[in-house]
Amino acid sequence: MNKDFLKLSPEMADLHKRFGDCPIPNERGYSIYESLFRAIVFQQLSGKAASTILGRVLKLFDLEILGDIVTFPSPQAVLLMDEDALRGAGLSWNKIRAIKDLSQKKIEGIVPDNDVAHTLTDDELVERLISVRGIGRWTVEMCLIFTLGREDVWPADDLGVRKGFAHVYGHKEMPTPKEIMGMADHLKPFRSYAAWYCWRVCDELKPQKPTKGPPKAKGEK
Repeated sequence: MNKDFLKLSPEMADLHKRFGDCPIPNERGYSIYESLFRAIVFQQLSGKAASTILGRVLKLFDLEILGDIVTFPSPQAVLLMDEDALRGAGLSWNKIRAIKDLSQKKIEGIVPDNDVAHTLTDDELVERLISVRGIGRWTVEMCLIFTLGREDVWPADDLGVRKGFAHVYGHKEMPTPKEIMGMADHLKPFRSYAAWYCWRVCDELKPQKPTKGPPKAKGEK
């Protein structure tokens, strides 16, 4: 994390004291293709359900999830896979079409390798990647932040970012995507960090579900 960010805003400096360093840049070792493949599987599902389905999909290709290591099938293998088999693994028809389209566009070079992506601007990557079926701007922005480690992405459409930002800067009303786009100009060129801290604040604002029995110890499941 670039500590010059902390000089831009006392509010963000205070959040750094509360939450520690922002883990960006962090590429996780995924390629853009792999990141979007995973994003498509996880769309509109809980993390647990999506992980189960992803595991079933990978098994079709004789692959598996080993801890934090996920090996994804090649685009060529995805295009050759029977769609009924993918449906049987739990993917919806829309997600099957999206993954097939992603694979085709990876082969065509529209979805670039990471080394090529590093030569492209955010806007150029957004334009390319939203052409993939089922992939919108928000998903691309998450890819820019967490896969490519871009430090100045500002996901203005993200509800958590807008809610967290409003709380941090004392706005009574949550700003609209259009309004918040210019509100973070003073945080350039590190707005990805600001988004991460806004998410942490938003997490704290979520109502906690009542627990039964004694509180669990740290690390206990």
